[in-house]
Amino acid sequence: MKRVVRQSKFRHVFGQAAKNDQCYDDIRVSRVTWDSSFCAVNPKFVALIIEASGGGAFLVLPLQKTGRIDKSYPTVCGHTGPVLDIDWCPHNDHVIASGSEDCTVMVWQIPENGLVTSMAEPVVVLEGHSKRVGIITWHPTARNVLLSAGCDNQIVIWNVGTGEAMITLEDMHPDVIYNVTWNRNGSLICTACKDKAIRVIDPRKEMIVAEKEKAHEGARPMRAIFLSNGNVLTTGFSRMSERQLALWNPDNMEEPMTVNEMDTSNGVLLPFYDPDTNVVYLCGKGDSSIRYFEITDEAPYVHFLSTFATKEPQRGMGYMPKRGLDVNKCEIARFYKLHERKCEPIVMTVPRKSDLFQDDLYPDTSGPDHALEAEEWFDGKNGDPILISLKNGYVPGKNREFKVVKKNILDTKNTENSTPANKSMSSLLNWVLGMFTFDRSSNDSSFNH
Repeated sequence: MKRVVRQSKFRHVFGQAAKNDQCYDDIRVSRVTWDSSFCAVNPKFVALIIEASGGGAFLVLPLQKTGRIDKSYPTVCGHTGPVLDIDWCPHNDHVIASGSEDCTVMVWQIPENGLVTSMAEPVVVLEGHSKRVGIITWHPTARNVLLSAGCDNQIVIWNVGTGEAMITLEDMHPDVIYNVTWNRNGSLICTACKDKAIRVIDPRKEMIVAEKEKAHEGARPMRAIFLSNGNVLTTGFSRMSERQLALWNPDNMEEPMTVNEMDTSNGVLLPFYDPDTNVVYLCGKGDSSIRYFEITDEAPYVHFLSTFATKEPQRGMGYMPKRGLDVNKCEIARFYKLHERKCEPIVMTVPRKSDLFQDDLYPDTSGPDHALEAEEWFDGKNGDPILISLKNGYVPGKNREFKVVKKNILDTKNTENSTPANKSMSSLLNWVLGMFTFDRSSNDSSFNH
């Protein structure tokens, strides 16, 4: 009987590691035991979490700054504990957020051509977690909305423009949260937790929409991500410690749509998903390979494409947004693989003979413009990503000033109506209160002596 091979334009996708002079060398990648990707990339910069004495730091390098990185190269070093996760803002290529063991989230603005001196002062510090913050992810379509999750089992959604925690999801996760992702328009989030459950949550209603207990039977960490059609893809371990890839429909979580068994390696599988091509790439921490699969609407839904294998294991992985790729070379994905002492770009390419723009490989993709303001999203509005064409390549915009207008706790609702006399009176009152507190604390300390 003749075996029919499934037609797919991605069947011959191949990976290629960059030459040595195109790598970022002599970087001391962080050794902290946390399963985040340790690397974040956008069309202008690559950011890498590094070893730092006396606190936490990460490097931010312009993409073209390849070769050996000097030990004295400036870092972003405001955290007092190791940095655990970093994420670039999708709407401003110069703004990056970081979460740390010091229980804070910090948001930074990187200068136009990268750092000249080390940066210790963030634009804003977001304080609200009582334990280390291991997950950071920006809202895909609303400006200045940032989600953080900590080892206090809480998820906090911030309005970065005002520095406020707007939503706190407290009692939904009984154990450590492994990962959180937004869906395509940012109306729902999906979480994987140490209690082996995956949950689909409406954060503004503070309500669990769908839940599956024991999505994967194994005890090792899971990951869950949304696909563009609203389904959820998870990676985890079976009871026999085999790595699995499963697909779920949130409308019916009783049984998975499909489960793929892979191998018995013990590295956590980090999934990276391209909504334009419906290809998912699985990078195992400690593995030396990247597997990739195509997701389709018909059974068996998940189709193995190929494996890109190297000799060196990966410590972490960065994934370039679609607008940062070279469309002239039919590049459909670019990874930034972290070794112990270097970062190596890996390019995934579809072989094509023509030099013309391949519009079947590059449908319109998410651009850098936001669809909503933070306040609109918190008020209940949704907005799909604003798409751009890559036909003439993507030209990064200029660095826009990132402003934070902190809301003062002492401000009352009718501040606008208050007269100058009232304002000066309230400032005098605050000053007197401050003096009183200071005076009392100094008296206390002298009393103790």
